[in-house]
Amino acid sequence: MAVTGELNLGHLLAVADIDPRDVRVVRHTYGSTPDSLKSRSDLTSGKLWTYTRTQSHVNKIGKSPEPIWLIFMADGGRRSRFVTAYENHGEVGQERTERLRFFDLRPSGVLGSMADRLVVEWSGDTVNWAKKGTSAVGFPVVEIADPSKVPFPGFDHFVISHAELQDVVGEDSRYADWRSALAVVQGIYLIADTSTGHLYIGKADGRERLLGRWSHYAHDGHGGNLALRELAGRDAEHARHFQYSILRVFGPSVPAEEVDRAEAHFKRALLSRQYGLNRN
Repeated sequence: MAVTGELNLGHLLAVADIDPRDVRVVRHTYGSTPDSLKSRSDLTSGKLWTYTRTQSHVNKIGKSPEPIWLIFMADGGRRSRFVTAYENHGEVGQERTERLRFFDLRPSGVLGSMADRLVVEWSGDTVNWAKKGTSAVGFPVVEIADPSKVPFPGFDHFVISHAELQDVVGEDSRYADWRSALAVVQGIYLIADTSTGHLYIGKADGRERLLGRWSHYAHDGHGGNLALRELAGRDAEHARHFQYSILRVFGPSVPAEEVDRAEAHFKRALLSRQYGLNRN
């Protein structure tokens, strides 16, 4: 197909020698329910595959969807960023339930060089999250570029959600500078439960540093802390309410005793033992 006028998804499919009739284009969005995709860290794990292959009996995927699925994520407004492609080998009949169907999806190299670089405008109603390739060929290409790095805000202005923390401590290249900064300092940090206003004061000292300590929170939501673990026991997804910030940082050679004194000070000042989530 000759490329004339505005570049669109159809042009890219033509270059890849893909017949639009063989394509289903799917647009996911982030959510807060237990089975939803919550952050970019979910896009590099099996959760994206599980989420995509699990479909209800009646939805826009249809009874016999096409053999190639192109997966996009909402990227603000109608912007939709290409994440990956799957080969659809049909429904797995023995897994079917009264409510759900499950498809045999396998990784595909279709448009592989465009992963996380291609952004299209999702034309029409974004509620229509799954469209036939023949309907999506006219989607305008907004950009083809490497994702921009997110500038490190500085320790004094550091406030992020749990979903953002998972992105920071993961392998997302946009946050490489953040990981470098957090890996070299000890510190006193604050976890605020935005659903209740309760506070938890913690420390990252010794060789673990802030990046190492926060990696535990990103993984399990509680980092082994008693009160936070109790919240996770009542609601496995409770960490979605947590907000992380830094109260004070120390160089790597500062003695542990000085870090301990600072932690105790902030616990007293912010009453996190009496009214918050600290148990000691």
